[in-house]
Amino acid sequence: MAKIKKAYFCKNCGFEAPKWLGKCPSCGEWNTFAEEIIAKESGPAAASVAGVLPASKPRRVSEIGESDQRRIHLGNAEIDRVLGGGLVPGSLILLGGEPGIGKSTLSLQIALAPNGLKTLYVSGEESAEQIRMRATRLGIRNEECMVYAETLLENIVAQIAEQKPDVVIVDSIQTIYTELLDSSAGSVSQIRECAATLLKYAKSTATSIFIIGHITKDGAIAGPKILEHIVDVVLQFEGDSNNVYRILRGIKNRFGATFEIGVFEMLDDGLRGVDNPSEILLTHYEEPLSGIAVGASADGVRPYLIEVQALVSGAAYGTPQRTATGFDARRMSMLLAVVEKRIGLKMFQKDVFLNFAGGFKVADPGLDLAVVAAVVSSYYDRPVSTGVCCAGEIGLSGEVRPAPRTEQRISEAARLGFKRIIVSGYLAKGKRPKGIEIVQINSIDQLPRALFAE
Repeated sequence: MAKIKKAYFCKNCGFEAPKWLGKCPSCGEWNTFAEEIIAKESGPAAASVAGVLPASKPRRVSEIGESDQRRIHLGNAEIDRVLGGGLVPGSLILLGGEPGIGKSTLSLQIALAPNGLKTLYVSGEESAEQIRMRATRLGIRNEECMVYAETLLENIVAQIAEQKPDVVIVDSIQTIYTELLDSSAGSVSQIRECAATLLKYAKSTATSIFIIGHITKDGAIAGPKILEHIVDVVLQFEGDSNNVYRILRGIKNRFGATFEIGVFEMLDDGLRGVDNPSEILLTHYEEPLSGIAVGASADGVRPYLIEVQALVSGAAYGTPQRTATGFDARRMSMLLAVVEKRIGLKMFQKDVFLNFAGGFKVADPGLDLAVVAAVVSSYYDRPVSTGVCCAGEIGLSGEVRPAPRTEQRISEAARLGFKRIIVSGYLAKGKRPKGIEIVQINSIDQLPRALFAE
């Protein structure tokens, strides 16, 4: 047994220092160092892990054959879409999200899906009996799903090597520890060592491994930043606990694009994939209301229509309020300044409240035109004409720029029965779908006429 020593680790990036530091020299953050007890050893624990992991030898590039393995379909179209068409064999996926958002439910549904895969669900937070209760509620459709309640990494790796599953799910990485280190589970060194061991096993055996990670109060995944660098894919599970809809978003993906999203609805029997997000983001009213506009948005190659709600009222106090839910408040302030300058509306005397239907958080610049349309409609207290939607980005000079993938947005609006869509006049001419009128404007001072024209 080696001599026990103490070290200090940065909670943000994992930088190791022999003494406490106020500022991390690696990431520049303040007051992030924490003391941990470390004991490197070459005893039975280290030998057990080394015996399971197969050794590899260097090969010439020309001698390495191209893999003919195809992506694995997990039986869930939304997850497959976010992963880029399926799961790559031998990949390590990190799934993060707020407490109670449904991370464990989503991961257990992956294990129980009728995909013909042999799965091993490793639980460090719940007992096998508790998992069985949840599995009964979700519906057991995969008899090849095995449950293993364990927190010691050496035992987990040994069981993975013995069972040889196709997919492994570890819930969660913060509860797993290795005997190689004396620090407690969830510490920076434990998370880094356990993740690195799982990565090495996944790459050497072509076993795909999901690890679930907690997040901090700031919304970042707990543990050192190096954890996100180790894994191949980082998935963020977003949503409001007061809302039934959830979004699975790809933050990092070495095998595909990161602009895809998956939409889920939380039901009593688990998470249901939403094939058409527009159905949950559009509200049908008995009569037209002011302050409501529909914007054609797109996340990656997936277009959808979302309802934008705005309320403009007289400022009761000296300083007007600016509140945005699901939208960047600074961008909303910029758009209001452009509206005041280019259209002439006295926004400095008005309180402005902005909201997106469904509790969605949207960062698409192509929704600028819809946000301004909702504000203008509420300012004049006049409903937008029926069957009108918007898609365009607004610059500081008031020009309307083409939104990315405008063609797909127009097609989605036409498919849902909208009669008119307002887009940028600088949009290149191309094939247009039938049944929808395309109104092109070059600046936002032309927007009111396009919104209220019958």
